[in-house]
Amino acid sequence: MDLEFKHLIVQTEGEVCRVTINRPQDRNAINSELMDDMIRMLDKMEQTSIRAVVFTGAGDTHFIGGADGIEMMQCDREEAKVFSTRIQDLFLRMEASPLILVAAINGLCFGGGFEFAMACDLRVATENARIGLPEVKVGLIPGGGGTQRLPRLVGFGRAMEMILSGSLYKGMKAAEMGLVHVAVDPGELAAGVDELLKTILRQPQYALSLAKQAVHASRGSLEEGFKAESEHFSHCFDHPFFPDLMRKQLREGVLQTSADTAALTGEKKK
Repeated sequence: MDLEFKHLIVQTEGEVCRVTINRPQDRNAINSELMDDMIRMLDKMEQTSIRAVVFTGAGDTHFIGGADGIEMMQCDREEAKVFSTRIQDLFLRMEASPLILVAAINGLCFGGGFEFAMACDLRVATENARIGLPEVKVGLIPGGGGTQRLPRLVGFGRAMEMILSGSLYKGMKAAEMGLVHVAVDPGELAAGVDELLKTILRQPQYALSLAKQAVHASRGSLEEGFKAESEHFSHCFDHPFFPDLMRKQLREGVLQTSADTAALTGEKKK
């Protein structure tokens, strides 16, 4: 399989793919070429036995330092709208992936970088990372979905304050605020990610993917969310995992037996 990308370093280890955003000369910023690499990488990984993708940034200072300022400064209004829509589409593509995506935030993570992290399912940051949406400080607003995802992550009031002030928060504070799931010592980032994934990847992959889709459906109305949940719940029964597990537990006496046990296990009632 071709794993060569212009701005990504891709390494696979068993069920986990580790991806380094590799534009250290420009803060690992997101440009159009990087977006192309990301789509191609996800397409390829989803055709393999990989179950999770962990993203980190090249170097010691930046996870992703926003979107590419040189590319954006050349945009007029219509071109800016196209750029914004394109980066939003990338993040929607990430959310739609059946893989579990993890942002391993190893440094500055702001603007489009934090929008990228919010499009991941899980976020682990070093204690010295700095995280936020400072776009107003340069006369912009978040354009990659930050105004929509952040309120859903930390609440309307906190998101409004964060976006209007453009403040950045260190890893431990970010964890306290709910911006990231875990904050760890700088030397423990990989171990922190692995510990978090260990509790997740023991579950069947189809259940993780369906659960991910159902949670994202909560962004619509409650009625739409319930409908999506029932639909995704029903697809769990396309797989033998749950009934096989129940039969096994009944045979082993883990579950309290009943008059229906024999029928479920296929054993004759004594």
